[in-house]
Amino acid sequence: MAKASSGVFQLPNGMWGFRYAYWQDGKQKDFKRTKDETGKSFKTEKAAIKAREALILKIQNGTTTKPTKKRVTVAEVYEEYCEKGRHGKAYGTTRKHDTLWNQHISKKFGKRYVDDISVAEIVDYLSFLYYQEERAFGYVESFLKMFYLIFGQAYSRNYIDVDTYNMLCVNKNTKIHMPKRKIDDNDETVSFSVRETDLLDKYFKGKKVETAYLLGRCCGLRINECYGLKWENVDFDNDCIYIEQQMQYNEDGLIVLTPLKTKKAKRTLYMNSMLKNHLLEYKKIIDDANATNIDLRNQNQKMIPDTDGKLISSLLLVNTLPSGKMQNESSMKYHSKTIKATLGINFKYHYLRHTYGTRLAEQNMPAHLLCNQMGHASSKVTEKYYIALSERGTEIIKEKIENI
Repeated sequence: MAKASSGVFQLPNGMWGFRYAYWQDGKQKDFKRTKDETGKSFKTEKAAIKAREALILKIQNGTTTKPTKKRVTVAEVYEEYCEKGRHGKAYGTTRKHDTLWNQHISKKFGKRYVDDISVAEIVDYLSFLYYQEERAFGYVESFLKMFYLIFGQAYSRNYIDVDTYNMLCVNKNTKIHMPKRKIDDNDETVSFSVRETDLLDKYFKGKKVETAYLLGRCCGLRINECYGLKWENVDFDNDCIYIEQQMQYNEDGLIVLTPLKTKKAKRTLYMNSMLKNHLLEYKKIIDDANATNIDLRNQNQKMIPDTDGKLISSLLLVNTLPSGKMQNESSMKYHSKTIKATLGINFKYHYLRHTYGTRLAEQNMPAHLLCNQMGHASSKVTEKYYIALSERGTEIIKEKIENI
Protein backbone atom coordinates (compact mmCIF):
# COMPACT_ATOMS: atom_id res chain seq x y z
CA MET A 1 0.00 0.00 0.00
CA ALA A 2 1.34 3.46 -0.85
CA LYS A 3 2.09 6.06 1.79
CA ALA A 4 -1.01 7.37 3.45
CA SER A 5 -0.55 10.93 2.23
CA SER A 6 -0.12 9.95 -1.41
CA GLY A 7 -3.19 10.35 -3.59
CA VAL A 8 -4.61 13.07 -1.33
CA PHE A 9 -5.07 16.59 -2.67
CA GLN A 10 -6.54 19.91 -1.60
CA LEU A 11 -9.32 21.67 -3.53
CA PRO A 12 -9.40 25.39 -4.36
CA ASN A 13 -12.13 25.90 -1.73
CA GLY A 14 -9.88 24.51 1.01
CA MET A 15 -11.58 21.12 1.21
CA TRP A 16 -9.80 17.85 0.48
CA GLY A 17 -10.14 14.87 -1.84
CA PHE A 18 -8.30 11.69 -2.81
CA ARG A 19 -7.52 9.43 -5.78
CA TYR A 20 -6.89 5.73 -6.01
CA ALA A 21 -6.19 3.52 -9.04
CA TYR A 22 -5.78 -0.23 -9.33
CA TRP A 23 -5.87 -2.97 -11.94
CA GLN A 24 -8.61 -5.59 -12.17
CA ASP A 25 -9.05 -8.16 -14.95
CA GLY A 26 -6.48 -6.38 -17.07
CA LYS A 27 -8.25 -3.01 -16.79
CA GLN A 28 -7.32 0.03 -14.74
CA LYS A 29 -10.03 1.34 -12.43
CA ASP A 30 -9.78 4.89 -11.10
CA PHE A 31 -11.50 6.35 -8.05
CA LYS A 32 -11.68 10.05 -7.28
CA ARG A 33 -13.61 11.30 -4.30
CA THR A 34 -14.17 14.78 -2.88
CA LYS A 35 -17.10 13.83 -0.61
CA ASP A 36 -17.93 10.96 1.71
CA GLU A 37 -20.84 8.54 1.29
CA THR A 38 -23.26 10.97 2.92
CA GLY A 39 -22.36 13.81 0.56
CA LYS A 40 -20.23 15.76 3.06
CA SER A 41 -16.90 17.29 1.97
CA PHE A 42 -13.60 16.25 3.55
CA LYS A 43 -12.70 19.24 5.70
CA THR A 44 -9.18 18.06 6.63
CA GLU A 45 -6.33 16.15 5.01
CA LYS A 46 -6.65 13.53 7.76
CA ALA A 47 -10.30 12.90 6.88
CA ALA A 48 -9.42 12.37 3.21
CA ILE A 49 -6.59 9.99 4.14
CA LYS A 50 -8.89 7.91 6.36
CA ALA A 51 -11.54 7.73 3.65
CA ARG A 52 -8.95 6.65 1.09
CA GLU A 53 -7.62 3.93 3.39
CA ALA A 54 -11.18 2.69 4.00
CA LEU A 55 -11.84 2.48 0.27
CA ILE A 56 -8.61 0.59 -0.37
CA LEU A 57 -9.51 -1.87 2.39
CA LYS A 58 -12.94 -2.44 0.84
CA ILE A 59 -11.39 -3.04 -2.58
CA GLN A 60 -8.90 -5.51 -1.14
CA ASN A 61 -11.73 -7.37 0.64
CA GLY A 62 -13.84 -7.33 -2.51
CA THR A 63 -16.71 -5.43 -0.87
CA THR A 64 -17.07 -2.61 -3.41
CA THR A 65 -18.80 -4.70 -6.04
CA LYS A 66 -22.57 -5.03 -6.09
CA PRO A 67 -24.00 -8.35 -4.86
CA THR A 68 -24.60 -10.91 -7.56
CA LYS A 69 -28.13 -11.59 -6.32
CA LYS A 70 -31.07 -9.94 -8.03
CA ARG A 71 -31.32 -6.24 -7.31
CA VAL A 72 -34.73 -4.80 -6.48
CA THR A 73 -36.26 -1.36 -6.90
CA VAL A 74 -37.75 0.76 -4.16
CA ALA A 75 -41.18 0.09 -5.67
CA GLU A 76 -40.64 -3.66 -5.37
CA VAL A 77 -39.62 -3.26 -1.74
CA TYR A 78 -42.73 -1.23 -0.93
CA GLU A 79 -45.01 -3.66 -2.75
CA GLU A 80 -43.51 -6.53 -0.77
CA TYR A 81 -44.00 -4.59 2.46
CA CYS A 82 -47.68 -4.01 1.61
CA GLU A 83 -48.13 -7.70 0.87
CA LYS A 84 -46.22 -9.23 3.77
CA GLY A 85 -44.98 -6.62 6.22
CA ARG A 86 -47.88 -4.51 7.42
CA HIS A 87 -50.39 -7.01 8.75
CA GLY A 88 -51.97 -5.67 11.93
CA LYS A 89 -51.25 -2.03 11.13
CA ALA A 90 -54.08 0.41 11.76
CA TYR A 91 -56.14 1.38 8.73
CA GLY A 92 -55.26 5.04 9.22
CA THR A 93 -51.56 4.20 9.20
CA THR A 94 -51.69 2.13 6.02
CA ARG A 95 -53.79 4.78 4.29
CA LYS A 96 -51.22 7.44 5.22
CA HIS A 97 -48.37 5.26 3.94
CA ASP A 98 -50.15 4.70 0.62
CA THR A 99 -50.87 8.41 0.20
CA LEU A 100 -47.22 9.38 0.73
CA TRP A 101 -46.08 6.59 -1.57
CA ASN A 102 -48.54 7.11 -4.43
CA GLN A 103 -48.47 10.91 -4.49
CA HIS A 104 -44.80 11.55 -3.80
CA ILE A 105 -42.16 8.92 -3.08
CA SER A 106 -42.96 6.49 -5.91
CA LYS A 107 -42.54 9.23 -8.52
CA LYS A 108 -39.12 10.26 -7.19
CA PHE A 109 -37.59 6.95 -6.09
CA GLY A 110 -39.88 4.12 -7.21
CA LYS A 111 -37.79 2.97 -10.19
CA ARG A 112 -34.43 3.32 -8.40
CA TYR A 113 -32.55 0.31 -7.06
CA VAL A 114 -32.85 0.35 -3.27
CA ASP A 115 -29.12 -0.41 -2.82
CA ASP A 116 -28.15 2.55 -4.99
CA ILE A 117 -29.66 5.43 -3.01
CA SER A 118 -27.45 7.64 -0.86
CA VAL A 119 -28.12 9.45 2.39
CA ALA A 120 -27.42 12.76 0.65
CA GLU A 121 -30.21 12.15 -1.88
CA ILE A 122 -32.79 11.53 0.82
CA VAL A 123 -31.70 14.50 2.92
CA ASP A 124 -31.78 16.75 -0.17
CA TYR A 125 -35.32 15.52 -0.95
CA LEU A 126 -36.53 16.20 2.61
CA SER A 127 -34.95 19.67 2.46
CA PHE A 128 -36.70 20.34 -0.86
CA LEU A 129 -40.08 19.39 0.64
CA TYR A 130 -39.52 21.58 3.69
CA TYR A 131 -37.74 24.64 2.30
CA GLN A 132 -38.83 24.79 -1.35
CA GLU A 133 -42.35 23.36 -1.24
CA GLU A 134 -42.84 24.76 2.28
CA ARG A 135 -44.42 21.60 3.65
CA ALA A 136 -45.09 21.50 7.39
CA PHE A 137 -42.21 20.16 9.49
CA GLY A 138 -44.39 17.40 10.96
CA TYR A 139 -45.55 16.40 7.48
CA VAL A 140 -41.97 16.09 6.24
CA GLU A 141 -41.22 13.90 9.27
CA SER A 142 -43.76 11.45 7.85
CA PHE A 143 -41.54 11.10 4.77
CA LEU A 144 -38.51 10.44 6.98
CA LYS A 145 -40.37 7.63 8.75
CA MET A 146 -41.40 6.19 5.39
CA PHE A 147 -37.78 5.98 4.27
CA TYR A 148 -36.81 4.26 7.52
CA LEU A 149 -39.65 1.81 6.90
CA ILE A 150 -38.57 1.10 3.30
CA PHE A 151 -34.90 0.61 4.11
CA GLY A 152 -35.80 -1.51 7.14
CA GLN A 153 -37.91 -3.74 4.92
CA ALA A 154 -35.06 -3.94 2.39
CA TYR A 155 -32.58 -4.91 5.09
CA SER A 156 -34.90 -7.54 6.58
CA ARG A 157 -35.13 -9.15 3.11
CA ASN A 158 -31.38 -8.94 2.55
CA TYR A 159 -31.66 -6.47 -0.34
CA ILE A 160 -29.13 -4.16 1.30
CA ASP A 161 -26.16 -5.14 3.47
CA VAL A 162 -25.71 -4.29 7.12
CA ASP A 163 -23.19 -1.49 6.43
CA THR A 164 -25.59 0.25 4.06
CA TYR A 165 -28.50 -0.09 6.47
CA ASN A 166 -26.46 1.22 9.39
CA MET A 167 -25.33 4.18 7.33
CA LEU A 168 -28.89 4.98 6.23
CA CYS A 169 -30.86 4.35 9.41
CA VAL A 170 -28.68 3.66 12.47
CA ASN A 171 -25.38 5.55 12.75
CA LYS A 172 -26.00 8.91 14.37
CA ASN A 173 -23.42 10.75 12.27
CA THR A 174 -24.50 9.41 8.89
CA LYS A 175 -28.17 8.38 8.93
CA ILE A 176 -30.87 10.25 7.03
CA HIS A 177 -32.26 13.09 9.11
CA MET A 178 -34.64 16.03 9.06
CA PRO A 179 -33.55 19.42 7.75
CA LYS A 180 -32.92 22.12 10.30
CA ARG A 181 -36.18 23.66 11.48
CA LYS A 182 -36.85 27.19 10.25
CA ILE A 183 -36.50 29.93 12.85
CA ASP A 184 -40.04 31.17 12.20
CA ASP A 185 -41.60 27.71 12.09
CA ASN A 186 -44.52 27.56 14.49
CA ASP A 187 -44.50 24.97 17.26
CA GLU A 188 -47.12 22.28 16.88
CA THR A 189 -48.10 22.49 20.57
CA VAL A 190 -51.25 24.61 20.55
CA SER A 191 -53.19 25.12 23.77
CA PHE A 192 -56.30 27.15 24.52
CA SER A 193 -56.16 30.16 26.82
CA VAL A 194 -58.36 30.40 29.91
CA ARG A 195 -60.69 32.74 28.04
CA GLU A 196 -60.92 30.38 25.07
CA THR A 197 -61.55 27.42 27.36
CA ASP A 198 -64.42 29.29 29.05
CA LEU A 199 -65.95 30.04 25.65
CA LEU A 200 -65.61 26.41 24.60
CA ASP A 201 -67.21 25.20 27.86
CA LYS A 202 -70.24 27.37 27.14
CA TYR A 203 -70.37 26.34 23.49
CA PHE A 204 -70.33 22.57 24.16
CA LYS A 205 -72.75 22.72 27.10
CA GLY A 206 -75.77 20.60 26.17
CA LYS A 207 -74.38 19.56 22.79
CA LYS A 208 -74.46 15.88 21.76
CA VAL A 209 -70.65 15.87 21.81
CA GLU A 210 -70.34 17.45 25.27
CA THR A 211 -69.17 14.18 26.84
CA ALA A 212 -66.46 13.74 24.23
CA TYR A 213 -65.40 17.36 24.70
CA LEU A 214 -65.07 16.99 28.48
CA LEU A 215 -63.05 13.77 28.15
CA GLY A 216 -60.55 15.67 26.01
CA ARG A 217 -60.60 18.76 28.22
CA CYS A 218 -60.33 17.02 31.60
CA CYS A 219 -58.26 13.91 30.73
CA GLY A 220 -56.34 14.79 27.56
CA LEU A 221 -57.65 11.78 25.63
CA ARG A 222 -56.77 11.27 22.01
CA ILE A 223 -59.92 11.38 19.89
CA ASN A 224 -59.77 7.66 19.04
CA GLU A 225 -59.35 6.81 22.74
CA CYS A 226 -62.32 9.02 23.57
CA TYR A 227 -64.74 7.35 21.18
CA GLY A 228 -63.44 3.88 22.00
CA LEU A 229 -64.15 4.32 25.73
CA LYS A 230 -66.62 1.82 27.25
CA TRP A 231 -68.71 2.37 30.37
CA GLU A 232 -66.93 -0.58 31.96
CA ASN A 233 -63.72 1.50 31.75
CA VAL A 234 -65.19 4.22 33.99
CA ASP A 235 -64.61 3.57 37.71
CA PHE A 236 -66.80 5.95 39.73
CA ASP A 237 -65.71 4.42 43.05
CA ASN A 238 -62.05 5.29 42.48
CA ASP A 239 -62.63 8.37 40.34
CA CYS A 240 -60.62 7.02 37.43
CA ILE A 241 -60.86 5.96 33.80
CA TYR A 242 -58.97 3.02 32.27
CA ILE A 243 -57.75 3.59 28.72
CA GLU A 244 -57.55 0.14 27.14
CA GLN A 245 -58.70 0.40 23.50
CA GLN A 246 -59.40 2.89 20.72
CA MET A 247 -61.89 3.29 17.89
CA GLN A 248 -60.57 3.20 14.33
CA TYR A 249 -61.59 2.45 10.76
CA ASN A 250 -60.26 -0.82 9.37
CA GLU A 251 -59.00 -1.38 5.82
CA ASP A 252 -62.59 -1.86 4.63
CA GLY A 253 -63.60 1.50 6.10
CA LEU A 254 -65.64 -0.09 8.90
CA ILE A 255 -65.51 1.05 12.55
CA VAL A 256 -63.72 -1.35 14.92
CA LEU A 257 -62.16 -1.26 18.38
CA THR A 258 -58.45 -1.96 18.27
CA PRO A 259 -55.60 -2.23 20.79
CA LEU A 260 -53.78 0.97 21.66
CA LYS A 261 -50.83 1.96 19.52
CA THR A 262 -48.20 1.60 22.26
CA LYS A 263 -47.95 -0.12 25.65
CA LYS A 264 -47.66 3.22 27.45
CA ALA A 265 -50.90 4.42 25.89
CA LYS A 266 -52.65 1.91 28.16
CA ARG A 267 -53.02 3.94 31.35
CA THR A 268 -55.19 5.00 34.26
CA LEU A 269 -56.50 8.59 34.25
CA TYR A 270 -58.08 10.39 37.15
CA MET A 271 -61.33 12.34 36.90
CA ASN A 272 -61.83 15.76 38.40
CA SER A 273 -65.20 16.63 39.92
CA MET A 274 -66.32 18.45 36.77
CA LEU A 275 -65.95 15.34 34.59
CA LYS A 276 -67.16 12.89 37.22
CA ASN A 277 -70.37 14.82 37.89
CA HIS A 278 -71.08 15.08 34.18
CA LEU A 279 -70.52 11.34 33.59
CA LEU A 280 -72.74 10.44 36.58
CA GLU A 281 -75.55 12.60 35.22
CA TYR A 282 -75.08 11.26 31.69
CA LYS A 283 -75.01 7.66 32.93
CA LYS A 284 -78.37 8.27 34.65
CA ILE A 285 -79.80 9.56 31.37
CA ILE A 286 -78.53 6.42 29.61
CA ASP A 287 -79.99 4.15 32.31
CA ASP A 288 -83.36 5.92 32.02
CA ALA A 289 -83.24 5.49 28.23
CA ASN A 290 -82.56 1.77 28.68
CA ALA A 291 -85.65 1.55 30.87
CA THR A 292 -88.01 3.61 28.70
CA ASN A 293 -86.69 3.46 25.12
CA ILE A 294 -84.80 0.18 24.90
CA ASP A 295 -86.49 -0.76 21.60
CA LEU A 296 -85.31 2.46 19.94
CA ARG A 297 -81.80 2.03 21.33
CA ASN A 298 -81.61 -1.56 20.11
CA GLN A 299 -82.83 -0.46 16.70
CA ASN A 300 -80.08 2.19 16.40
CA GLN A 301 -77.23 0.15 17.85
CA LYS A 302 -74.32 -1.10 15.75
CA MET A 303 -72.46 -4.35 16.23
CA ILE A 304 -68.75 -3.64 16.03
CA PRO A 305 -65.67 -5.88 16.40
CA ASP A 306 -63.92 -5.56 19.76
CA THR A 307 -60.16 -5.87 20.26
CA ASP A 308 -60.48 -9.67 20.30
CA GLY A 309 -62.53 -9.69 17.09
CA LYS A 310 -65.81 -10.57 18.80
CA LEU A 311 -68.82 -8.38 18.03
CA ILE A 312 -70.13 -6.09 20.78
CA SER A 313 -72.95 -3.58 20.90
CA SER A 314 -72.21 0.11 20.41
CA LEU A 315 -74.53 0.69 23.39
CA LEU A 316 -71.59 -0.24 25.61
CA LEU A 317 -69.66 2.87 24.50
CA VAL A 318 -69.70 6.02 26.61
CA ASN A 319 -70.28 8.35 23.66
CA THR A 320 -73.30 6.50 22.27
CA LEU A 321 -76.33 8.81 22.48
CA PRO A 322 -79.47 8.08 24.57
CA SER A 323 -81.22 7.33 21.27
CA GLY A 324 -78.72 4.51 20.70
CA LYS A 325 -76.91 6.21 17.81
CA MET A 326 -73.17 5.71 17.92
CA GLN A 327 -70.82 8.68 17.64
CA ASN A 328 -67.30 8.71 16.21
CA GLU A 329 -64.55 11.22 15.46
CA SER A 330 -66.54 12.63 12.53
CA SER A 331 -69.04 13.96 15.07
CA MET A 332 -66.55 16.74 15.91
CA LYS A 333 -65.93 18.00 12.35
CA TYR A 334 -69.04 20.17 12.15
CA HIS A 335 -68.19 21.88 15.45
CA SER A 336 -64.65 22.78 14.37
CA LYS A 337 -66.06 24.85 11.49
CA THR A 338 -68.81 26.41 13.60
CA ILE A 339 -66.45 27.38 16.44
CA LYS A 340 -64.09 29.04 13.97
CA ALA A 341 -66.96 31.01 12.44
CA THR A 342 -68.74 32.02 15.66
CA LEU A 343 -65.99 32.24 18.28
CA GLY A 344 -62.93 32.89 16.14
CA ILE A 345 -61.13 29.94 17.76
CA ASN A 346 -59.13 27.51 15.66
CA PHE A 347 -60.53 24.38 17.30
CA LYS A 348 -59.10 20.92 16.88
CA TYR A 349 -59.94 18.15 19.30
CA HIS A 350 -56.25 17.33 19.73
CA TYR A 351 -55.66 20.86 21.03
CA LEU A 352 -57.69 19.87 24.11
CA ARG A 353 -54.98 17.28 24.75
CA HIS A 354 -52.28 19.92 24.31
CA THR A 355 -54.11 22.21 26.73
CA TYR A 356 -54.43 19.43 29.32
CA GLY A 357 -50.71 18.67 29.15
CA THR A 358 -49.72 22.32 29.24
CA ARG A 359 -51.88 23.06 32.30
CA LEU A 360 -50.36 20.15 34.23
CA ALA A 361 -46.85 21.23 33.24
CA GLU A 362 -47.61 24.78 34.45
CA GLN A 363 -48.46 23.31 37.86
CA ASN A 364 -45.00 21.67 37.95
CA MET A 365 -46.24 18.11 37.68
CA PRO A 366 -43.12 15.89 37.59
CA ALA A 367 -42.24 15.00 34.01
CA HIS A 368 -42.46 11.24 34.54
CA LEU A 369 -46.00 11.57 35.93
CA LEU A 370 -47.12 13.80 33.08
CA CYS A 371 -45.59 11.32 30.62
CA ASN A 372 -47.66 8.59 32.26
CA GLN A 373 -50.91 10.57 32.15
CA MET A 374 -50.39 11.57 28.53
CA GLY A 375 -49.55 8.01 27.52
CA HIS A 376 -46.40 9.07 25.67
CA ALA A 377 -44.04 6.37 24.46
CA SER A 378 -41.11 8.76 24.93
CA SER A 379 -40.45 11.39 27.59
CA LYS A 380 -39.01 13.63 24.85
CA VAL A 381 -42.55 14.14 23.55
CA THR A 382 -43.68 15.20 27.02
CA GLU A 383 -40.94 17.84 27.28
CA LYS A 384 -42.66 20.09 24.76
CA TYR A 385 -45.40 20.87 27.30
CA TYR A 386 -42.78 22.29 29.66
CA ILE A 387 -41.11 24.24 26.86
CA ALA A 388 -44.26 25.67 25.23
CA LEU A 389 -44.94 29.26 26.25
CA SER A 390 -48.62 29.46 27.21
CA GLU A 391 -50.69 32.44 28.33
CA ARG A 392 -50.05 31.58 31.99
CA GLY A 393 -46.36 31.10 31.24
CA THR A 394 -46.21 34.63 29.83
CA GLU A 395 -47.88 35.96 32.98
CA ILE A 396 -45.31 34.22 35.16
CA ILE A 397 -42.45 35.75 33.16
CA LYS A 398 -43.96 39.23 33.57
CA GLU A 399 -44.41 38.67 37.32
CA LYS A 400 -40.79 37.59 37.74
CA ILE A 401 -39.51 40.55 35.71
CA GLU A 402 -41.59 42.92 37.81
CA ASN A 403 -40.01 41.48 40.93
CA ILE A 404 -36.45 42.20 39.77
